[in-house]
Amino acid sequence: MSKRVGVLTSGGDCAGLNAAIRAITYHARETYGWTVIGIRKGTTGLINRPLEYKELTLDHCDSMMLRSGGTMLGSTNKDDPFCFPSSDGTRSDRSDDFIAGYHELGLDALIGIGGDGSMRILRRLAQKGNLNLVTIPKTIDNDLGHTEIAIGFSTALDVATEALDRLQPTAASHQRVMVLEVMGRDAGHIAIGAGVAGGADVILIPEIPYTLENICKKIKSLAANGRNFALVIVAESVKKENGEAATVAIDGARPRYGGIGQYLGEKIQKITGAETRVTALGHVQRGGQPCSWDRVVASAFGVSAVDLIAHKKFDRMVAWRNRQVTDVPIADAIDHYQAVQLDEIMVKTAKSLGIYLGE
Repeated sequence: MSKRVGVLTSGGDCAGLNAAIRAITYHARETYGWTVIGIRKGTTGLINRPLEYKELTLDHCDSMMLRSGGTMLGSTNKDDPFCFPSSDGTRSDRSDDFIAGYHELGLDALIGIGGDGSMRILRRLAQKGNLNLVTIPKTIDNDLGHTEIAIGFSTALDVATEALDRLQPTAASHQRVMVLEVMGRDAGHIAIGAGVAGGADVILIPEIPYTLENICKKIKSLAANGRNFALVIVAESVKKENGEAATVAIDGARPRYGGIGQYLGEKIQKITGAETRVTALGHVQRGGQPCSWDRVVASAFGVSAVDLIAHKKFDRMVAWRNRQVTDVPIADAIDHYQAVQLDEIMVKTAKSLGIYLGE
């Protein structure tokens, strides 16, 4: 029986989203003969009137779509349907409009591609409106529970590693300490992965406390052994030594992480006397072409999400575990925050390589 399946991307963008949309469209249309409706601007596309959407066809599924970053459908990370902003500055509950939009388009199911915050909102909407929902994990932070990988993480990791690769020759040429600040929200997966891959001397992640004294001791030991440079990588949510978060706010917006790299750079230079430079990658990690692994994982997730709908398995998230795609309850995924674990292999590897990883 022919179905109409909606797909939307919600939350921050990342590399690999278009590969997932492509796989969903191709598999749903070619295997099952279904109609695929792309919802524009995340959940906002089903709230606005007129509705914002487009039918997705095989014309959208060429190989260029695999290679493109961002999301062809657009996204939002601020328009919560339960607290939706109006032009006059007020906020109101527009969840009923979202549910009505789902039915107005005649959707039989919805695939939401997002992180934990987006999935929490989508699940709440689905429960309120009795909507058929399947989700796909995407976040460069890789902090969703019950999946080993999420769309976007691998590309972000590659970008951070490449940054260290590019900083190392400059550091050696000018006898400098290079501090690289990377994203990751409250988890240190990008920092520890890139730090090991990029040969960092110091890796700082929010899960493990540190002291400036021991950071500088590590840098001084390198100099004592004849090394004229050092590489430091730090996750954006690492706190200052006094426990205060490093944040920035622009034009009255809510504060967000940023500035820990500059804080550490100034402290390191003052204590060690070494010339220090700081680089903050920021959104560079979320943009650009997806790496091969993000394309593979996103494609596999898209195919599996469509199959879940075919088997009427709703309120589930596709997940990558033990080298295959499986599925788990959405509630379990969003309720299990996956930070770096102190007993995991990446921590052991970093310490075994002599990297300073904290106390």
